[in-house]
Amino acid sequence: MANVSHTRGDIASHPDVSEMQARYARMLGGRDVALVDGPVFLLGLYCAVSPWILHYTTSQPALVPHNLIVGIAIGLLALGFTRAPERMYGLSWAMSALGVWMIVSPWIVGDSPDKGVILNNVIIGGLAVILGLVCAGTAAKSTSKP
Repeated sequence: MANVSHTRGDIASHPDVSEMQARYARMLGGRDVALVDGPVFLLGLYCAVSPWILHYTTSQPALVPHNLIVGIAIGLLALGFTRAPERMYGLSWAMSALGVWMIVSPWIVGDSPDKGVILNNVIIGGLAVILGLVCAGTAAKSTSKP
C-alpha cells in the first residue's frame, strides 16, 4: 500500500505562499473592530426585546414595534460587520444615526413616555452612537494604513 499521508513541513516552499500571506494580512487588517462586533449585536438584541423586559408593551404600544425593528437593524449591522467587515464598516455611521434616532424616538414615536422608557432608549441610543463612532474611527484607521 502506498503512503499517502502528508508530512508536515515548512510551508515556505508552497507555490502560493505569497498570495496566502497577502490574503491573511487583508483579512486581519479588516478585523480591527472585532471586539466591537459582539457588543453591537448584544445591543441590537437588547433593543429588540427591551419593551418586554421593561414591560411597556401596554403603556407605549407604538414603541414596541419601533424598538423591535431598530434592534433588528442594529443586530443585522453587527452581523454584517462580522461577515464582511471591509464592505460594512462604511455603514458604521448608519449605526450612529440609529443611535441618535433612538435617543429622540420616545418623544416622536411614543405617547407621553415615562422616565423608564426615556432612560432605556437614551441609553441604547447613546451606546449605539458610541459604538458606531468606534467602528467608524477604527475603520478609517485601518483603511489609511499603507
